Amino acid sequence: MMIFSPFLAGAPGQDRGSLILLLAKGVGLVVLVILSAKWLVPRILYQITRTRSRELFLLSTLAMCFAVAFLSYGLGLSLALGAFMAGLIVSKTDFSFETLGNIIPFRDVFASLFFVSIGMLVDLEFFIENPLRIVMMALLVVALKSVLACAVIFTLRYPLRTSILTGLALCQIGEFSFILFDKGQELGLLSPNHLQLFLDVSVVTMALTPFIIALGPRIAGIFSRLIPARVRTGWAADSGSKDTKQPQKLEDHLIIVGFGLNGRNLARAARMAGIPYVILEMNSQTVKKEREKGEPIYYGDASQEEILKHANVAEARIIVLVISDPEACRRITAIARKENPRIFILVRTRFLAEMGRLYALGANEVIPEEFETSIEIFSRVLSKYLIPRHEIEALIAETRADGYQMFRSLSKESTSFGDLKHYLPDVEVSTIRISEGSPVRGRSIGQSELRKKHGVTVLAIRREGQLISNPDADTILKENDLLILIGAPAKLTSACTLFSPPED
Repeated sequence: MMIFSPFLAGAPGQDRGSLILLLAKGVGLVVLVILSAKWLVPRILYQITRTRSRELFLLSTLAMCFAVAFLSYGLGLSLALGAFMAGLIVSKTDFSFETLGNIIPFRDVFASLFFVSIGMLVDLEFFIENPLRIVMMALLVVALKSVLACAVIFTLRYPLRTSILTGLALCQIGEFSFILFDKGQELGLLSPNHLQLFLDVSVVTMALTPFIIALGPRIAGIFSRLIPARVRTGWAADSGSKDTKQPQKLEDHLIIVGFGLNGRNLARAARMAGIPYVILEMNSQTVKKEREKGEPIYYGDASQEEILKHANVAEARIIVLVISDPEACRRITAIARKENPRIFILVRTRFLAEMGRLYALGANEVIPEEFETSIEIFSRVLSKYLIPRHEIEALIAETRADGYQMFRSLSKESTSFGDLKHYLPDVEVSTIRISEGSPVRGRSIGQSELRKKHGVTVLAIRREGQLISNPDADTILKENDLLILIGAPAKLTSACTLFSPPED
């Protein structure tokens, strides 16, 4: 548009030949940027960093940016376009983060000046005289930009929810629009009244943006329910890749939603334990890469009911949510509980405020990162002061019991009787394996006095692939038996010493 603006204005000397020349200059600048980003600038910055001078690095970076900007201006293109190209050059190097750290103070200052200058240019009288016109045009801009951005993201084969959230985040008038508008006024394409209308509309769209972004998840949820399922899940499912295969029919399996660090570790543990599992992930590249490694991972937005049905949530034993979208976690929890009242729902959340909502929707366990991080910190601190390990573990168990009970009290009512800990908050079910040299090995349950002295009860024993339910007091405990125990967290921690060899 910067190139075509003089021709739209009919400026003297602008003919077909000059247009082709200007386009050639633009293409040449882009080629220069690509070559510089790949070969020239990284080598220059590397030599500069060897001097270990922060000031020289900053000045050299600014000099390169100004040089590209003025080169663009000298070719008859925009100065701002040149500055943008300079940023692209630096961003493709290994020194982009160091550059960003140095530039952030400048960015904050210039951003403040930008918004202050926009506010100073606004004519309040013009706004008072044309409020309806300005507001209507601002809403039109927001709607059009949201739809266009959403369409672009959806065309790139992202799910509809992601597309909507991105479109809403990009609904305001951007900074380059000001440069383009100024160019149009300079060439006589736009009048001063058009400038005031543009400024007022821009300010209104900027003021609306934070509220629109805050309402984004709710708006995306409404559209997700209104639009047919075939469209909602994104046409990435029709991209012809083998990521679209549906999972095999599974029963009593584990569903993992999200394949970040937590999801990977959980999948690895499930694989080692022989637990059948299926993974749902929205990053198509991750899905493709992990499918090649043999992971049972499938592309899909788990907040859509049809995707969970394909993962056979109705027959699953556990579903674990390890994603960072609070709105999606709430929706997945509600759908999973509706489809399978018996399923155990475990959710990882970053914020304590989300716990009450998730429990109210039917989650069985909600793990807040803040709370678990605090436990890990104090356990490591106590270990450095040589506090005995069993005392630290007892304190951890007590803290978890008290803390999670406090968090659960945020939920007044549970939607399922499938979770024992909701109704017996002081009781925990745990599994412990009998090791070689354990004091209870070769003794019966009655002789071990687990319940009388230690306050724990054996619910079942898994031995050589067979499950012994409700064993009696005469049952002999053998090496490698997996005991399923019930008791208070502190009692279980104390009883753990019975199933391991005594310390020397």
